[in-house]
Amino acid sequence: MLGALDPLAEFSAPVRHWFSRSFSAPTRAQSLGWRAIRDGRSTLLLAPTGSGKTLAAFLAALDGLMTAPVGEPGVKVLYVSPLKALAVDVDRNLRAPIAGIRAAASELGVSVREPDIAMRSGDTPIKDRARFQRAASDLLITTPESLYLLLTSQAARHFASLRTVIVDEIHALLPTKRGAHLFLSLERLEAIRSSTEPLQRIGLSATQRPLEEAAQLLGGSNFDGHALRPRPVEIVDARMPPRLHVEVRAAARSADAPPGATEPANAPAGAATPKSNWPEIHAPLLKLIEEHRSTLVFVNSRRLAERLAQSLNELAGREVALAHHGSLAKDRRAFIEDQLKLGNLPALVATSSLELGIDMGAIDLVVQVEAPPSVASALQRIGRAGHSVGATSHGIVFPKHRGELPAAAAVARGMQQGNVEATRYPRNPLDVLAQQIVAMVANEPMRVDAIFDLCRRAAPFSELPRSSFDGVLELLAGRYPSDEFSELRPRITWDRVTGEISARAGAKRIAIVSGGTIPDQGLYGVFLANSEAPVRVGELDEEMVFESRPGDVFLLGASSWRIEEVTHDRVLVTPAPGQPGRMPFWRGAGPGRPVELGRQIGALTRELLELPLPDASEALKEQHGFDSGASQTLLEYFYEQRAATGVVPSDRAVIVERFKDEVGDFRVCILSPFGRRVHAPWAMALAETFRNRSGADLDAVWSDDGIVLRLPETEERLSAEEFAPDPDEVEALVVQGLAKSALFAAHFRQNAGRALLLPKRDPQKRAPLWAQRRRAADLLRVASQFPSFPILLETYRECLRDVFDLPALVDILSAVRRREVALVPVDAQTPSPFANTLLFSYVGNFIYDGDAPLAERRAQALVLDQAELRGLLGEAELRELFDPEVIETVARDLQRLREPSLRHADNVHDLLLSLGDLSLEDLQLRAVEPEKVPDILSELQAARRIAGAPIAGVLRYFAVEDAGKLRDALGVELPPGLSSTFLVPTTDGLREILSRYARTHAPFDTDAPALRYGLGRGVVETALRQLEDAGRIVRGEFLPQGHEREWCDKNVLRLIKQRSLAKLRRAIEPAEPEAFTRLALAWQGAAGPSRSPDALERAVEQLQGAPIAASVLLQEVLPARVHGFSPSDLDGLLATGELTWLGVEPYGASDGKIALYRTDQLALLAPPPVPAPGDLQARLRAELGQAGALFFPDLARRVGGFPRDLLGALWDLVWSGEATNDTLAPLRSLQAQAKEKPGRGRPDPRARRAVMAGSEGRWSLVRREAERSVAEQRTARARLLLERHGVVSREIANADGLGSFAELYPVLKAMEDTGKVRRGYFIAGLGGAQFALAGADERLRLPAETKPAVVLAATDPANPYGAALPWPGGEPRPQRAPGALVVLHQGRLIAYLGKSDRALSLFLSEDEAARSHQLEAMLKALRPLVGPGKRRVLLIRTIDREDAQRSPHAPAFLAAGFESGGSGLGLRRGNLPVEGEFEDDE
Repeated sequence: MLGALDPLAEFSAPVRHWFSRSFSAPTRAQSLGWRAIRDGRSTLLLAPTGSGKTLAAFLAALDGLMTAPVGEPGVKVLYVSPLKALAVDVDRNLRAPIAGIRAAASELGVSVREPDIAMRSGDTPIKDRARFQRAASDLLITTPESLYLLLTSQAARHFASLRTVIVDEIHALLPTKRGAHLFLSLERLEAIRSSTEPLQRIGLSATQRPLEEAAQLLGGSNFDGHALRPRPVEIVDARMPPRLHVEVRAAARSADAPPGATEPANAPAGAATPKSNWPEIHAPLLKLIEEHRSTLVFVNSRRLAERLAQSLNELAGREVALAHHGSLAKDRRAFIEDQLKLGNLPALVATSSLELGIDMGAIDLVVQVEAPPSVASALQRIGRAGHSVGATSHGIVFPKHRGELPAAAAVARGMQQGNVEATRYPRNPLDVLAQQIVAMVANEPMRVDAIFDLCRRAAPFSELPRSSFDGVLELLAGRYPSDEFSELRPRITWDRVTGEISARAGAKRIAIVSGGTIPDQGLYGVFLANSEAPVRVGELDEEMVFESRPGDVFLLGASSWRIEEVTHDRVLVTPAPGQPGRMPFWRGAGPGRPVELGRQIGALTRELLELPLPDASEALKEQHGFDSGASQTLLEYFYEQRAATGVVPSDRAVIVERFKDEVGDFRVCILSPFGRRVHAPWAMALAETFRNRSGADLDAVWSDDGIVLRLPETEERLSAEEFAPDPDEVEALVVQGLAKSALFAAHFRQNAGRALLLPKRDPQKRAPLWAQRRRAADLLRVASQFPSFPILLETYRECLRDVFDLPALVDILSAVRRREVALVPVDAQTPSPFANTLLFSYVGNFIYDGDAPLAERRAQALVLDQAELRGLLGEAELRELFDPEVIETVARDLQRLREPSLRHADNVHDLLLSLGDLSLEDLQLRAVEPEKVPDILSELQAARRIAGAPIAGVLRYFAVEDAGKLRDALGVELPPGLSSTFLVPTTDGLREILSRYARTHAPFDTDAPALRYGLGRGVVETALRQLEDAGRIVRGEFLPQGHEREWCDKNVLRLIKQRSLAKLRRAIEPAEPEAFTRLALAWQGAAGPSRSPDALERAVEQLQGAPIAASVLLQEVLPARVHGFSPSDLDGLLATGELTWLGVEPYGASDGKIALYRTDQLALLAPPPVPAPGDLQARLRAELGQAGALFFPDLARRVGGFPRDLLGALWDLVWSGEATNDTLAPLRSLQAQAKEKPGRGRPDPRARRAVMAGSEGRWSLVRREAERSVAEQRTARARLLLERHGVVSREIANADGLGSFAELYPVLKAMEDTGKVRRGYFIAGLGGAQFALAGADERLRLPAETKPAVVLAATDPANPYGAALPWPGGEPRPQRAPGALVVLHQGRLIAYLGKSDRALSLFLSEDEAARSHQLEAMLKALRPLVGPGKRRVLLIRTIDREDAQRSPHAPAFLAAGFESGGSGLGLRRGNLPVEGEFEDDE
């Protein structure tokens, strides 16, 4: 009786004592669960997050391990977690109860045994794995994959004494092949066990329905004779009504939005809508974080997690949030989690990586950004808040745009009711079966019947037909040999006489190395199409590629790309500047919206629309947690849709909406809430139907909210019923379409890999995805010859049942046939609100404005529907989309002011009919001969074709056809004698006049026509509103710098949009190389020397690591950037230790390439030294290492030897990167010595050097800080590249010398993910993957300014020619050689001067005027080369390999001050004779 009253009564005294001291009372989950668990019964325990169910499962096992006799060695308790992180969490949390029970036992004087706990996962160190192989632990914590590996190894013997298995988060495993794999592994465990007692299986979950499905999976079956009977599993449902407080919030409305929602009957289709949440989400989110101790923010993608965390930190001015997702290293994830638990970090921004039951400590608030994907997921996420017994979980949902509000409403109600979606486990996955069969026989042979019976005991295979089982055995035994695919080798030997199955040689290794069910999902390379050499743009997720078709446009970074072709390993694209594109997604295993949730969304939509507006709003607030803004936004969304299409998509209505898009293509949107798993096969069936009927391919894209089709022109007039395939035929159509799809090929690859048909060749390396695809494609070609090939059948089963929800599609189409679901046809001029949401994942383009340059953002915005865009951005931001110059041009065109066109009377009459009444001055502005206009007017008045009358106090002329309108609308006094035909009374004259005014004017405010016609503002406003209601004009904020809303004719607005878009698309096309050159000069400060006090420091900072000849650095590169540069300035920085120079490569005996580094950046940026060989070099190295910095004489005394040999060895250390000097004087003295020419008189004894040239200054070994990690070095180098060039591509990176583009690409990509750089196709002709700092890309597009030509050293990093850009054509090719110069003008290379100044190559324009201008600019740029402290003379012997004096350009040189001499054309300084100076200088 005591046990029935006290749940702890059956536990040992130490356990009772510890528990009573640690907790006030058992939770409901513990009280109910222990009754079954203590009795050893298999139990499925369903309880809310934070209810103590994990302890409920473990406590009885711990009690037995610590207080019961030891028994036989081996694992007694096995805990299986779907997540490595969850396993680590449980391992950590078990330590406390074990220590507590041990302490309680000590107090009670009772002896207990401390259990040994082991953990095994992919992160387990090798030594710990070896320890477990030798001796088992009492309790093992592992994952499904690691359990499989243990069972397939010699460690399987440790499970003979197993008593209890605990499977946590069983709902996460149930609907996947991972679950089928695990529960087949548990049947293998059953076969290993030596005990006759049944294995106790405990399953834990917070969100699972139906419970019977999970219980059946957990328990499996046993044979009762020949009949298969499910093992008993007690279902303990400890759920309670969820203790949740969930809010759904929307951003604040724009200032001019109406205070209340429009009534359903009057809701206009184009009503202004609230803004998207994105522009305003950061501030309220930061406020929430600051108001709570700990906040967990969930998002649906890794990229968004990174960006949102960074944006919150920038807004706060400190670190308040870090991103947490599966791509982070294990140690980094653990560190971030600990920071939150310890209270050092206020918030985490996480993906589903924290959705399962990881204990995150006391979380005060959970925020879900974007609508949750399902009710179950939302409960898991919101349940992280108040993760303790009895606590209320507080959660806030921020839908990213109004199209997500219906899903958010349905999910919120489902959460309150605890109504999670039903899930079912896969039936008979043959690929899992094949893998497990090989693993079963890997250690010892087994009988066929024994294997079959063992497999059928696992619930996923309880209905496995013997024929399917035998088919898998045939496959594994080698029934399908093929010369076309040599890897299709047998894995087992099947003795059909004895019925014994044994593993072939190497099969065990394959089963271990290639085991598991988690597929390799990777990225397709994206390359430019029509490119001679492969030019990589980036990469796309495999699943996005499967859902894309040629012609689709997607966004990668800031640029849009059109897919031209998809091959087996790459996507070929062309730029599509300004086109709206889909944001790339990395879906992973996301299954899409469950059809059950889709039906709930549809039913909710219906219910809300049937309620009066106040009741619907109240229901959203009370039952769904909506705030007033969210409820108003959702209801307006519904009312606008109903106004546009008559009905709203629901569980009883599917809309087939047809319209032409912006570019004139005919589109069909099938609007339905049923989810992607229904829409994908529906679209596939439609595509197959169209292909069978017309032979044409149908472009189809699907999402959770419907299908978008692009029809061939011949298919425009289809009835709505033709978009609902026959339910009896739809499966055959989908199967037919599947066989040709990339989706089928991808799943076949994954299934063949699971079935061990595509084994990994190296367990230490992941096979490249392209190689896997190629091998899988070869296998598929072979398998297709055998209709019964098991993996082919399994792929069809998986696609039709697990990926698609074909039964649900058949059910919906049958309901359409029975008229239970209406198929509503709608023909529209513009997309409805729901269609707009489906057509454009538009908010993705505006999540973070900084992701794209301004021109790209404006161009993409202009292709959106204006009503939707107004809702997204708000009115104010719309003003910035239209180009003011375009508006001005359109206005002049509409008013016929572009150029005079009036020549005769008919022209004037036609103009008055078109524009309406005009004054004499107006007409003269448009006339070819203004002085003749009065005579033409007199002629037309005499013929009674026009008349004149005062209008608003101004004499205006009008066509007589308008007389009646002007009289009735404006009260104009008409002259006598007009035909009665034109005087018929009219009631809508004012509307007609204003409509024409709108047609012939750019956007205008109400006052403009009121003043024009002398009318009151109210009268005009009323008429304009009537025109708006009739759909003839629209109202909005269109004029840049405007202050109130304007009116505009719809066709005029379309014209402005088209011209603005055309201008923007021209602006956002990739910049020409000349623009990049202009950017390089300006970005690196090489366009002209700076007078700033810190110019030298900035120049050196930017030039770090660039290998430049010392002579060029001092004489050309730094003087080009720093006004009045002196080498002593650089010596000063070197002497202070702030700067270090390293030798890179000698260049002759007196010069060499060196690189400058900030000393604190050396370890990050400088390459490691390559020790110089030699005994003398070693002695120098040792002495410098011991003594530190030494002058050369001191060093010579210490080391000994001949000074010149010693100096040579010292310079060997310099060029190997080992030694440096605190000044550049040694290099300068070597260069000065080299310039001294022998034979010019007797040497002056007083000039004899006190020290040897090249030995000056103090010498030391290069002091590097502690070695940095490779990741730190590559990150620093990528940042420096960006700071040096502004834009980085493959060519720029590879030419710079800081590291190859392949090494730096992952860093650049990570910087893009965190918003530190933009990605796009910015510079034409360079690699497709380009990264730019914010601002650099926009500076590329600035128009070229008129500036003088610039002379640079050919090796200057600011000169891209010969490095990132190719030299212009022609021979001989210029070289980036020290001493050579280039002349750049407007970004174009116009001249190259060889290193001896003798040979000049010109690269001038073909256009005569431009060539002359370039030549003049080059000559002006060359003049400053000669002067004090510079060259004494510039002698050019050849121009374009021709004698300079005979060059056709020689007259221009002579005119510029060059003089002709015996050796060429010379420019001299001073008054020395030209000829003599030429001869002297040679």
